[in-house]
Amino acid sequence: MAATTPETTPYDDDGVVAEVSRPPGDSIGVAVLAHGAGGDRHAVILRAVAGELCARGLVVARIDLPYRQRRPKGPPSPSTAAADRDGIVAACAALRGESTGPLIVGGHSYGGRQASMAVAENPDLADGLLLTSYPLHPPGKPDRLRTEHLPSITVPTVIVHGSTDPFATTDELTAAVALIPAATRVVELEKVGHNLNPDRKPTATLTADAVVEVLLGRGR
Repeated sequence: MAATTPETTPYDDDGVVAEVSRPPGDSIGVAVLAHGAGGDRHAVILRAVAGELCARGLVVARIDLPYRQRRPKGPPSPSTAAADRDGIVAACAALRGESTGPLIVGGHSYGGRQASMAVAENPDLADGLLLTSYPLHPPGKPDRLRTEHLPSITVPTVIVHGSTDPFATTDELTAAVALIPAATRVVELEKVGHNLNPDRKPTATLTADAVVEVLLGRGR
């Protein structure tokens, strides 16, 4: 669990809507995290991960994707996915100045997928990629893999995966991650599904451990 409660303030400017958590003292980097298809910036998994990352010294911005800014409920539309990626890019640009350290981008499920595509399209967008519950394929449709862009990801990547996630088996995810030509680490949680149960499992702690070690190169 995070040792201290970070200072968290809302951010709403030029199309970027976020909750920004800042550690006391100097920061070691910035993380911009996007929510899953059914969530928003207040999602339990984002708050849990943000708390741990902030406790390690990162400024963490939990953003609302553009589709969520347009309506409070409902899933995203494939026709507006590019606009959601633009929103992630805009958030990175707006918040990069929060620290002189590395910038990490990512998110949960849909938000992580769009962040990974944004990084594949623009390798200079971020210094590291964090994906929680990457939706490798729709449940029950393993033939519809979302892997086309993975070979274009050139930044270190951490993937946090639940062993019972219907969006990917461990073997499927391992094979997909091998397509990324950069340092990677898969953090697997046993008997955990797509939501990663951060309120019952050490999901956030294990995620932050991997981020600090793999994406920031600082060890534990």
